[in-house]
Amino acid sequence: MSHVSVELVPRSIESLESDLRALRQQFPTLDTVNIPDLLRFPLRSWDACRVARRFVPHAIPHLRAMDFPPEKPFPLLDLFTEAGIDSVLVVAGDPPQSPAHPVYPVRPIEWIRRLKSEAPDLRVYAAFDPYRAGMHAELESARAKLDAGADGLFSQPFFDVRLLDVWAELLAGYSVWWGFSPVLSAATRRYWETKNQAVFPAGFAPTLDWNRRFAGEALRWVRERDADAYFMPIRVGVVDWLGGLL
Repeated sequence: MSHVSVELVPRSIESLESDLRALRQQFPTLDTVNIPDLLRFPLRSWDACRVARRFVPHAIPHLRAMDFPPEKPFPLLDLFTEAGIDSVLVVAGDPPQSPAHPVYPVRPIEWIRRLKSEAPDLRVYAAFDPYRAGMHAELESARAKLDAGADGLFSQPFFDVRLLDVWAELLAGYSVWWGFSPVLSAATRRYWETKNQAVFPAGFAPTLDWNRRFAGEALRWVRERDADAYFMPIRVGVVDWLGGLL
């Protein structure tokens, strides 16, 4: 069965609870959220997921590999058990702005291997980016993470179903959460193109109407393949973007 997640930014407990109530009211069949770990906010992803579990059956925290010392046991297993968190997404993480925040030379592939060794029942996802490197290099990176023990992948957002078709063929047989995000201005498009080397179709338009049509097309694509999808609402209300589609 196809599953859908919405990515929520954990600015505060109050704002997170407000977002979760709105999701539960507008999309009562939505069963999953995933939450990034953003150091500019005091609420860490796992604490945000503990809050989210009061509203949805599944909450997936992002874990920054560089934040965990390699010589110590993973410190969050008891919290995960208590909160009913059974899945995580491992990312590399951006260097912190504050020099007081400790980081360690741990790559995602190393952290995935450690996590699966210490918590074999924990479902561990790895990130994959179809844009940042050549297709062959990124495919090899994704397969290396899967070989290290990752149970599946979370993609960077796609904006063209034709590219989805290519990657779905390359990753056939693997569990993938396919990502989608709205782009509602020329400046945001430039950000995706220059920062992330994203690819847009020739008919793309930075409008809510185009992004709603594409979200509907993406959902049909995902459901036809019994795959999973996550939606990352940026600079738009999730109801305005996905209302009537989920």
